[in-house]
Amino acid sequence: MLKPVIPFAHELLEQVIKPGDLAVDATCGNGNDTLFLSQVTGQTGKVLAFDVQEQAIEETKNKLAQHNQTNVELHLDGHENIDNYLQKEQQGQVAGAIFNLGYLPKSDKTIITKAATTIEAVSILAANLKPGGRIVLVVYHGHPGGAEEKDALYDHLTALDQAHYRVLQYGFINQINQPPFILAIEKK
Repeated sequence: MLKPVIPFAHELLEQVIKPGDLAVDATCGNGNDTLFLSQVTGQTGKVLAFDVQEQAIEETKNKLAQHNQTNVELHLDGHENIDNYLQKEQQGQVAGAIFNLGYLPKSDKTIITKAATTIEAVSILAANLKPGGRIVLVVYHGHPGGAEEKDALYDHLTALDQAHYRVLQYGFINQINQPPFILAIEKK
């Protein structure tokens, strides 16, 4: 059976992230992906989680506390600044990363992810993936500004050198209301 996008996104990451690994949640939102990454990396691993909204950081902090997860660093900052938080020994060691593009559910819908900062973050993470590592982007594009981000990101990822990266697109094409889809990058 074909999986919905979020479970498939998690499966793509679970295939490559092992206990002790480093993972990144570039848009921690309500904390669901951060919790997933925290559990997959285990107590010996590390998760860096980012969001520009304090509400998202607080929601994520609460979700992690409810599940006794302590291996996450939360950063109230844009994902384009990820390189400011990677320690020297973590460079080139990212096993997996996830983005949920768009806006934080049940919040201010005018605060959205944007093409320029998303592409900057993806570029930083791609350069810091370990071989076999993956970046998974769940692309929500049915809101104002979403189509522009989707198109710019698609153009950017299409141009990635196939000698170094493989890029996958996964989504349902017969659903109404511009359903989200996945773009996944794997480092060779």
